Amino acid sequence: MIRITELSLPLDHAPEALRKAIVKRLKISDPELLDFSVFKRSYDARKKTSVITFVYIVDLTVRNEVAVLRRFADDPHVRPAPDTNYHPVAQAPAGLTERPVVIGFGPCGLFAALILAQNGFKPIVLERGRDVRKRTKDTWGLWRKNTLTPESNVQFGEGGAGLFSDGKLYSQIKDPKFYGRKVMHEFVRAGAPEEILYVSKPHIGTFRLTGVVSRMREEIIALGGEVRFESKVVDLVIENGQVEGVTLENGETIRTRHVVLALGHSARDTFRMLVRRKVFVEPKPFAIGFRIEHPQSMIDRARLGKYAGHPELGAADYKLVHHASNGRAVYSFCMCPGGTVVAATSEPQRVVTNGMSQYSRNERNANAGIVVGIDPEKDFPGGPLAGVELQERLESQAYVLGGSDYSAPGQLVGDFVRGVASQAFGEVEASYKPGVKLGDLAPSLPDYAIEAIREALPAFGRQIRGFDRDDAVLTGVETRTSSPVRITRHNETFESLNVRGLYPCGEGAGYAGGILSAGVDGIKVAEAVSLSLAP
Repeated sequence: MIRITELSLPLDHAPEALRKAIVKRLKISDPELLDFSVFKRSYDARKKTSVITFVYIVDLTVRNEVAVLRRFADDPHVRPAPDTNYHPVAQAPAGLTERPVVIGFGPCGLFAALILAQNGFKPIVLERGRDVRKRTKDTWGLWRKNTLTPESNVQFGEGGAGLFSDGKLYSQIKDPKFYGRKVMHEFVRAGAPEEILYVSKPHIGTFRLTGVVSRMREEIIALGGEVRFESKVVDLVIENGQVEGVTLENGETIRTRHVVLALGHSARDTFRMLVRRKVFVEPKPFAIGFRIEHPQSMIDRARLGKYAGHPELGAADYKLVHHASNGRAVYSFCMCPGGTVVAATSEPQRVVTNGMSQYSRNERNANAGIVVGIDPEKDFPGGPLAGVELQERLESQAYVLGGSDYSAPGQLVGDFVRGVASQAFGEVEASYKPGVKLGDLAPSLPDYAIEAIREALPAFGRQIRGFDRDDAVLTGVETRTSSPVRITRHNETFESLNVRGLYPCGEGAGYAGGILSAGVDGIKVAEAVSLSLAP
């Protein structure tokens, strides 16, 4: 098979134009092209005055592959296609009695359990939250009725924090074994749109993702796995540096010597248990800030120019960074085109924001986190849980500033930059539910973060016209950008540094950021467990 990269076509090209372009590029006759498929399709909209074209990566077969490759031996854009298929590393031996336990059923735990099940190891999945149907109902209870269910919300339950998000499936991780393709193929098999296999910035959206996740759960069970909801792990059984089992909140102990620790970044009580059990945990950098909202139409015009609203391009996104004079990096995070800002707390009397989009991305506003990077040595020195404690303080303060009813504190961008409290909304309507209480956001974050964001917003306005418009809305606080801890593991075995048989992975362990990277990490750890259990 041959791969062609950097094959450009006009935005509105006819379907048959791609085949013609391949034939022309390879200088072959049409009958010589036996088959082709799109590996990736992207576009570049950094210069809105430029003509936007689609850029393809195409995999294909031809009649005389050796001759074609020889003819293009010096062309870096015509090469043998890599093998992107997934190849299992081990299968469960006959008579194996031990069953690995997977703690957490977010993207990382989901793929760890799926790979283990597909390899015949019949995992037991323990998820503290509820199944996706009940979880969705509980989450809407907070958004519509100001009622929080601490074990079933945006953070906890089937699908993890990634379920109530934009469903973005792209990442900048190095992936030499193409595990990301395995993640995508499994999503498609479970009902995700096939286009996620080739568009440059694929996403599924929350409502579609719920069905996908539940069908993947059904496959795990059909292959002999077990998925238990409302099964919170409260302790580990550790003997002589080896994990021997887990203890549930109901007092049950499950014996196993292989535990996949696929926590989310909000499992603070579990982090504390790990520290008590002297599992090696260390603080890590993360970011804090606000959500910002603009009209999506404004972002489309700024990013796509005359192509704004083109059906093949969809809602435009952005990625921004500013290095402030106080030494802080301010950047956009988890940008959600055509989405909403959502209540994302998992704990009583705390307020946290996040962003979410449906597959259509057709809501009125665009939103993104505008966050400031912080570091444990400089900003929250102390023990391994110092970052957790900082998050808790900021979220509790935001709850009070929002009126102590799970409404969030907010401020218009112009007022925030000028340092005056906001009194009324302008054209941009805040989407956060239960609601936004306008005022002054300065008390909600440390001074260095406020100073850096105030400087960054006008700078972003010079990159995207209107970004710092007076009536754009800031909603606080965004604190759970990534895990504040790392449950450090060995690079080769993926086991905890000091507890054999314990496999930290995913966002909560500090080894992923987003659905795709978490899924990939789950695959890697599942392979490590499979190799350990196989003869």
